[in-house]
Amino acid sequence: MSQGKLIIFSAPSGSGKTTLVHHLLSKPELKLAFSVSAASRSRRSNEVDGKDYYFLSPSEFRSRIEKGDFLEWEEVYENQYYGTLKSEIDRIHSEGSTVIFDVDVIGGLNIKKQYGKNALSVFVQPPSVKELENRLKRRSTESDESLSKRVAKAEEELTYANRFDVIVVNDDLEDAKQDSYKLVADFIA
Repeated sequence: MSQGKLIIFSAPSGSGKTTLVHHLLSKPELKLAFSVSAASRSRRSNEVDGKDYYFLSPSEFRSRIEKGDFLEWEEVYENQYYGTLKSEIDRIHSEGSTVIFDVDVIGGLNIKKQYGKNALSVFVQPPSVKELENRLKRRSTESDESLSKRVAKAEEELTYANRFDVIVVNDDLEDAKQDSYKLVADFIA
C-alpha cells in the first residue's frame, strides 16, 4: 500500500504548487498528510506552531542539525533555516498516510535522492517566466527588488525541472489539478 511513500511538489514561487498540494490534501481517498516544515524565522500573527511550521530558534535549529534530526534543511538567509524533521515523516507514516511535501526545488531533489523509488517528485512549471512574474505581481506582496530576486531565482530553479520524475505545467489550473491527482493516485496505488 502507500506505507512509506512520499510525494514531493516543488516549483518556483508563484507556480501554483501550494494550490495543487491543498487540492490533493482535500481528497480523503488519497490518505495524504502534509509534512510540516521547521523554520527558524519569527512566527507571523496568522501562523500556528505545529500547523504552519515548527518554529525553532536559530540555535535550536543548529543543535537539531548536529543531532541529525533533519531529513533535509537549508539556510535560506543568514540564521534563517528551513527543513524537514525526520520525526514528521515517522509521525505521518505511523498514521498510515502518505507524506506530501510542498518544498523548494533543492529540498525536493534532496528528499528524492534519499527515498528513490519510494518518492514521486513533481515539478510544477509555470507556462512562462513572464506569466510567473505576472502572478507574483498580482499577489501584491513583493517590493520591486523582492520581485526581481524571486524572478531571477525562478529562472534558475526552472533549469532543475528535468531532474524531477514528472513535470506538471500549470497553465490551466483545472487541468493541473486533474493531472496532479492522477499522478499521485497512480503512484500510491
